[in-house]
Amino acid sequence: MKFGIQTLFGGPVASRPDYVIAAGKALEERGFSHLWAAEHVVNFERYGSRYPYSDDGVPPFDAEMGILEPFTVLSFLAAHTREIQLGSGITILPQRNPVYLAKQAADVDVLSGGRLVLGVGVGWAAEEYEALAVPFARRGARARDYLQVIRSLWCDPVSSFDGEFYRLPACVQGPKPVRKPHPPIYIGGESDAALRRVAEFGQGWMGYRLTPETLPERLQRLSAMLAERGRDLADIEIAVSPYDARCDLDTVKRFAELGVGQLILVGFADSQDDLMRQLDGIAEALIVPGAAL
Repeated sequence: MKFGIQTLFGGPVASRPDYVIAAGKALEERGFSHLWAAEHVVNFERYGSRYPYSDDGVPPFDAEMGILEPFTVLSFLAAHTREIQLGSGITILPQRNPVYLAKQAADVDVLSGGRLVLGVGVGWAAEEYEALAVPFARRGARARDYLQVIRSLWCDPVSSFDGEFYRLPACVQGPKPVRKPHPPIYIGGESDAALRRVAEFGQGWMGYRLTPETLPERLQRLSAMLAERGRDLADIEIAVSPYDARCDLDTVKRFAELGVGQLILVGFADSQDDLMRQLDGIAEALIVPGAAL
């Protein structure tokens, strides 16, 4: 079992470069395989949109908890780490210009020696889309066009695309990513629509707030969608976050038995010392014994 971690780069500590550097090095030293940088470009005092990962629909962060932009922090960490995979987890794809996203992601891959993992989703906050002057409606269809633009820019000597939501004239973008044919694309989300995107585009699936009890139904659904495209679950990495649910070694074993390849843990720290205590505890309780699973 591999272990990733998410949401370390928010709040006051994220404004300290020494904290960010220490976090990246500490994760490598303790055996984490992936570092995932989340995305929210703006927050709001109140949301009309329902947050999908809490019982009451309210996000577990306040408006003042800004987080570092994912490709900025991943580029910074590329210079201070050597082995850990650097993931955008997740970047809200339909909110962004796909040509710039392809460029930023490819450059992180180049600067890190081929360690970029592109995690994308469609988000949940209509308010954030409004702030960016992007329609919230049909964001899944927009994401599908954008993924095709990105893949062309990464893989084709001369790129082009003509779709409903984007037209890319024949052009050349470089440098190309180090990893071939392109950096792995992980699709986040638990809905049927998200699973369809995994089946069409994904090398990985990132599912959140799932348990060994709730995961099998989603895996069965994903397996059927993959089969329609001549693929199966062995073609992708299943990366699951228990999120706010308790995760002990027995839970890790049960996830491994279901075919999960990576557990993404959630970390919040208010100081460097607090971070190190958390990471030491995770390494002792889960990573070291979990390496054999």
